[in-house]
Amino acid sequence: MHAYRSHTCADLNASHVGQTVRLAGWVYRVRDHGGVLFIDLRDHYGMTQVLADPDSPVFAEVETVRSEWCIRIDGEVKARHTDLINPKIPTGEVEVFIRDIEVLGAADELPLMVFGDQEYPEETRLRYRFLDLRREKLHENIMLRSRVVADLRKRMWDTGFTEFQTPIITASSPEGARDFLVPSRLHPGKFYALPQAPQQFKQLIMVSGFDKYFQIAPCFRDEDPRADRSPTDFYQLDLEMSFVTQDDVFAAIEPVLRQAFEAFGNGRKVDAHWPRISYRDAAMWYGTDKPDLRNPIKMQDVSEHFRGSGFAIFAKLLEHEGTEIRAIPARGGGSRKFCDRMNAYAQKEGLPGMGYIFWRHGDDGLEAAGPLAKNIGPERTEAIRTQLGLGVGDAAFFLGGKPSTFEAVAGRARDVIGEELNLTDKDRFAFAWIVDFPMYEADAETGEIDFSHNPFSMPQGGMEALKGDPLQVLGYQYDLACNGSELVSGAIRNHKLEIMYTAFEIAGYGKDEVEKRFGGMVNAFKYGAPPHGGCALGIDRMVMLLADEANIREVIMFPMNQRAEDLMMGAPSDPTSDQLMELGLRIVPKD
Repeated sequence: MHAYRSHTCADLNASHVGQTVRLAGWVYRVRDHGGVLFIDLRDHYGMTQVLADPDSPVFAEVETVRSEWCIRIDGEVKARHTDLINPKIPTGEVEVFIRDIEVLGAADELPLMVFGDQEYPEETRLRYRFLDLRREKLHENIMLRSRVVADLRKRMWDTGFTEFQTPIITASSPEGARDFLVPSRLHPGKFYALPQAPQQFKQLIMVSGFDKYFQIAPCFRDEDPRADRSPTDFYQLDLEMSFVTQDDVFAAIEPVLRQAFEAFGNGRKVDAHWPRISYRDAAMWYGTDKPDLRNPIKMQDVSEHFRGSGFAIFAKLLEHEGTEIRAIPARGGGSRKFCDRMNAYAQKEGLPGMGYIFWRHGDDGLEAAGPLAKNIGPERTEAIRTQLGLGVGDAAFFLGGKPSTFEAVAGRARDVIGEELNLTDKDRFAFAWIVDFPMYEADAETGEIDFSHNPFSMPQGGMEALKGDPLQVLGYQYDLACNGSELVSGAIRNHKLEIMYTAFEIAGYGKDEVEKRFGGMVNAFKYGAPPHGGCALGIDRMVMLLADEANIREVIMFPMNQRAEDLMMGAPSDPTSDQLMELGLRIVPKD
């Protein structure tokens, strides 16, 4: 017999009754039923109930074991009584009577229990991640992640893509976040960078004559943490294609994602139609460039109904250029209690509040209620109701000013309204391509022009488009949103040097600086660069959606905490004096 096990803890069934077997695993829990000790023995594969009574030759030793001790047992497989069969586990028809036991690894008092659903502080969970990973839900999430990665890899190969690996130590690249720098021992005073993404390398692969590249790529960005973003590193399905248009990229990635979500979505519906929404319309309708289309609410511009109206706050706002009034229709939200609650929500978010109108039955039929209705009068109120398609029992909420001051809050309010009124369909995955991103943005304080997204994107209209107002230039950039998360981001690349120089010049980067920072790509583009484009899928975020988790750390095996610390391994750590000397570095303490 094998030194540790003849079967896993998920293998045994009624066909094994009478056999002598050897199992190894962890003690999930111990139950004492009147002198008979039952142990749920757990390994990576599943659970088997083992037991010992005073007739067992090792009963005294079995009495000593505690939760999460790692043990090996030998015993005889017995059939459970019909009334005691556990249909929830594969081994539920049998149990193993212990004849011999060996403690492979005893456990100290546990800082967190593996058995049960008790909540623990995140700091405790991350410090003892090896215990946390033994817990069923987290263990399942990590296994789901592994299966999803294997599935994506297979689908990419089956679609004609070839997997290549790009360097981990490279030069700094502007991807919109801070680099992690790596000092060079051989070149004192100089630094490598961990790649924020394989952006330049995958473009160089296309210039090198390869046609369809993909990689499950680690990416490193020194970012502030969020619930849906790791503060240090993440993985993405990275891909690039030559001789393609935007439509070709969509056609390549859509079936891969659709089939993966169908395979791992636990029965949730995957929308067949993935609409394309311009960045401008997404901001107008949803207040965000990653809308949750499970929520049917679509905001509308209702400025004309308030211009010159009796509601002085909005009427005066509209006298200023660039201002507007937007409405959030809320079917089923037509009660003063709900409207007051949403007004309080807006105040909590930092706005003065949200105006509202709700419609109810009145003496003469349909009646509009609320402060705004009284101020603007029945004619304007009815025009608003008609535009929004609302009726009895419905409401509308209003925010005004320059969109940049209220758009994000309006988007969050839309989400809250959809949740509270049960308008958001939780049992589906709703995708939308967000397209036509602006190439440039102006700094709110200085007015200086800079890239708003990926600087390597081809402007729509090519060189001609760059001759006009930079803020009107659109790029061939696109994101794929799913259930309120950005899942994919990509672009058709700028492969023409003269257009690239001009595009960077508009953002304040001279030709010399472009050649210094991106010399490898600039040099390659002088030798016959093909039109190319691609995208990258956030694997951590995808698994988070599939696992129905709200925090990305629930799908990463060894994540950092909110302060970008690895509490388990003690990172970041202080370097030794010898290490600093060898690298020619000195740490300057902060005042």
